[in-house]
Amino acid sequence: MTTHTEQRATQSRTALADALEASGQLVDPVWRKAFEAVPRHRFVPECWVLTGGERRHVTSADPDWLDVVYSDDALATQLTDGVATSSSTAPGLMLVMLQALDVADGHRVLEIATGTGYNAALLCERLGSQRVVTVEVDPVLARLAETRLRSSGFDPLVRVGDGRDGCPAGAPYDRLIATCGFATVPAAWLEQVRPTGLIVCPVGWGTVRLVVTDDGRAAEGRFLPEGSYFMAVQEAGATGAPAHPGRPGTARARTTGLDLTDVTSDEAFRFVLSLVAPETVLSWERADDGQVTAVELWGGDAAWARVSGGTVRQTGPRLLWDAVEAAYALYVENDRPGRERFGVTVTAAGQRVWLDKPSRPVPVAPAVV
Repeated sequence: MTTHTEQRATQSRTALADALEASGQLVDPVWRKAFEAVPRHRFVPECWVLTGGERRHVTSADPDWLDVVYSDDALATQLTDGVATSSSTAPGLMLVMLQALDVADGHRVLEIATGTGYNAALLCERLGSQRVVTVEVDPVLARLAETRLRSSGFDPLVRVGDGRDGCPAGAPYDRLIATCGFATVPAAWLEQVRPTGLIVCPVGWGTVRLVVTDDGRAAEGRFLPEGSYFMAVQEAGATGAPAHPGRPGTARARTTGLDLTDVTSDEAFRFVLSLVAPETVLSWERADDGQVTAVELWGGDAAWARVSGGTVRQTGPRLLWDAVEAAYALYVENDRPGRERFGVTVTAAGQRVWLDKPSRPVPVAPAVV
């Protein structure tokens, strides 16, 4: 790349760091130093963005490439059958999560979902490459990330594998950070993070920060207040999202008094719904005047629900609209709680979501296995 390009990229990183600091997302000067040192553009030579409702392919040949790369936006970096299956996380959210990880000199970190390699590069810049292990399920992405990391002066251990299994060969780790979405935090991680170590992981539409107990048998903690929207953990070559099952010919029908606008417009409630009805897609339709006219939900287990005109139709192993109504009642009765009031406890036996304190569990429909 030309000297001019590198100079522009350096200026863009500084400007973005200034903006993130002003917004309160970047608060640690040590992470600012790492952020200004690591060139995101070397990890995102191409991406796909939405412009005017249309998807646009942006490459290093485009005049606005650096402007796109150094925006505080998530950038799709791989498409599978027209669906984004890998991305570079928005820098602001990435920094919020890295700061929540609370790393210190000498710590060893396991990263789940290498993706482009940019987040691993930030960890290497902060801790040293020899203290970073990163796992990626897609072998093509893993090779690309490793090449880009090495060409940028970083050499962490890059492993191809299912991030849900972690990387036991390198354990124990002081910290674990995941950059893909989970319905439940894998219990296998408990055996790989040392007692009192930290796990930062997207769960539903939030990110939970867990502390491993002194005996290593559990991890517990609260959600960060910021929103968090990650692609779901997936098999190589898959999209991670449940396919629409089609609208069944027969389904249970009843009426509902829940306002569809309340369900779709309140982002904080949709986070609660992501916990109560995990691994579920929520979509809606609008009239020309913007009013929500129908809501549809489905899961990978063939659970399906559609609401239109006050009538609910649902079928499958989970009654999804029942879950919506229960979640909304919980939300309203508890003064519309933000993410930080919710927490998670993980043991070998499974995961429990709670509100305000661990002794107040939130009823959660079983996740798809």
